[in-house]
Parts: sequence; structure tokens; C-alpha cells
Amino acid sequence: MKELLRTNDPTIIAYASALLQGEGIAAFPMDVHMSVLEGSIGILPRRLMVREQDLFMARAVMKDNGIPLGL
Repeated sequence: MKELLRTNDPTIIAYASALLQGEGIAAFPMDVHMSVLEGSIGILPRRLMVREQDLFMARAVMKDNGIPLGL
């Protein structure tokens, strides 16, 4: 698994996951339950992971939809 996206905004993770699912790319959100440790204030970023062989296509989908990757 490779990191595609890292953000504090849970809506971006949901949107990106839906876009990837529509393209047939499996994505796995990580650090979703870290809010238990941080007290639900949203300071710890969440990550969206994809398979290494899907990384190039997933980056293209994010770019085409205006989602900044910050890589």
C-alpha cells in the first residue's frame, strides 16, 4: 500500500474514496479512529492508501478532479 493523500479534512477523504471507487481503484482510509487519541479536534491527518500498482492512476484521478496531493 502506498499513501495517496494525507489531510485533516474528512470530507476530502470521503470524496476521494468515492472517485477512486468509481474508477475501480481500491482505497483504504487509515488513521480514521485517531480522533479518540486527539479528543476529536481534528489535528491528526488521515491518510488514503492505494495499491502500488494503482498509484499512478489514482494520482491522475485526483489531479483531474482538483484534489491537491501535496506530494
